[in-house]
Amino acid sequence: MADGARRAEVVSAARGFANGTTMLIEIHGLTKRYGTFAALEDCTLGIGRGEVFGLLGPNGAGKTTLLRLLMGYLAPTSGGATIDGLDCHRQSVQVRRRTSYLPGEARLFRQMRGRQILQFFAEVRPGGDFQRSLELAARLELDLSRRVAFMSTGMRQKLALAATMAADTPLVILDEPTANLDPTVRGVVAQMVTEARQRGRTVLFSSHVLSEVEEVCDRVAFLRGGRLAHLQVMHDLKRRHRIRAVLAGPWQPPPERLGEELSIHRDDGGHVTIETPGALAPVLQWLSTMPLEEMNVQPVGLRALYDRVHDLGFG
Repeated sequence: MADGARRAEVVSAARGFANGTTMLIEIHGLTKRYGTFAALEDCTLGIGRGEVFGLLGPNGAGKTTLLRLLMGYLAPTSGGATIDGLDCHRQSVQVRRRTSYLPGEARLFRQMRGRQILQFFAEVRPGGDFQRSLELAARLELDLSRRVAFMSTGMRQKLALAATMAADTPLVILDEPTANLDPTVRGVVAQMVTEARQRGRTVLFSSHVLSEVEEVCDRVAFLRGGRLAHLQVMHDLKRRHRIRAVLAGPWQPPPERLGEELSIHRDDGGHVTIETPGALAPVLQWLSTMPLEEMNVQPVGLRALYDRVHDLGFG
């Protein structure tokens, strides 16, 4: 696919999510350059109220730059973004009042105890809720009697999560929220994110852990080299399957209507790989008419799509 066509497809998907959904975040041509280096280039997105939106990409892809631009910590080179109708650069203070932000490397007062940290953040910002933060800390199995200086990296991450998720804001931004956490606690964090969505909050979720992104996100944006490379609706991805089969006899082409939807690769040894974007039953019905020696059906999943976007290119 040509670059212009790919960009048009991405922009169309970015603007066309869920007809009737009110957008909380609107990003138009957002760019951040350092000299000739583009940390983020011409990013256009719309993120709805009550949506869990994932950001994926390798280190240096532009994820953290995008989050810092949204928070007003960086000035854009060109383009712009709004949160709840407020300009992220010119009205950054008002934006932060509506946003709970967990940075990738949260820094906490080392001489304070965990309980004091939660109380400080509950009192220092509008919408803070000390009791709520205590409840979240208990769910994360966090010992609040320790000083931050004597906490492990994982304990400090739990403390920062409890402080961030407790505030009553329309937007929550989580940059690598489960770094240094064990699998059990990661499951608790996923539940907290789901509960935030159920209360109508928007969650912007940046992570390298594909399984948790797949579990909690409604849509996912793939960033590559500072550019928006692909936008994926997770409901659609979960309908996609990859079928691997070995034929013991002649190949029967699919019905014309079905064949237009499928990606099919065959070799001379009778091995066939098929990717289907939609309903599986018609494909299996067609395959049942052929002499199959072996067949394996698997969901495509986020890992396969990630590899396709970042390792092999997309389109």
